[in-house]
Amino acid sequence: MHRIAVYPGSFDPVHNGHLDIIERAGKSFEEVIVAILENDAKSGLFTVPERLALMRETVHLPNVRVESFHGLLVDFMRERKSRILIRGLRAVSDFEYEFQMALMNRHLYPEVETLFMVPAEEYTFLSSRVVKEVAGLKGDVSRLVPPPVIRALERKLT
Repeated sequence: MHRIAVYPGSFDPVHNGHLDIIERAGKSFEEVIVAILENDAKSGLFTVPERLALMRETVHLPNVRVESFHGLLVDFMRERKSRILIRGLRAVSDFEYEFQMALMNRHLYPEVETLFMVPAEEYTFLSSRVVKEVAGLKGDVSRLVPPPVIRALERKLT
């Protein structure tokens, strides 16, 4: 059986914690789809096409592909014939929301299994929001994001 996992998120921007999870998921599944959410209700720093480009520029694993989606995640997963949903957990505070979402996804798509992955210890504090705040204040984010994201942040924030 070809196991396809979906790792969804806004990835605004992608950071090293995301990349850590993507790399480890890529070792565990035949295929991983990084699914970037198109959310019209939220305006991000980067547009969806920019986020797609940044992710594709930083992820170089043969079994990982990057796509965008809108609407229900479970519909996207059904279309891709995936029943495995990967979510990252940084801290206990993430768990309650992620647990509720996992239950709702299972309600909508009973075959789905949500797998929670914890990033490497050095990334447990990391979020896209923190990256944008630090970069916006001219702080050094070079150990938090890959070089293409550093360049993109410099362009956006200057």
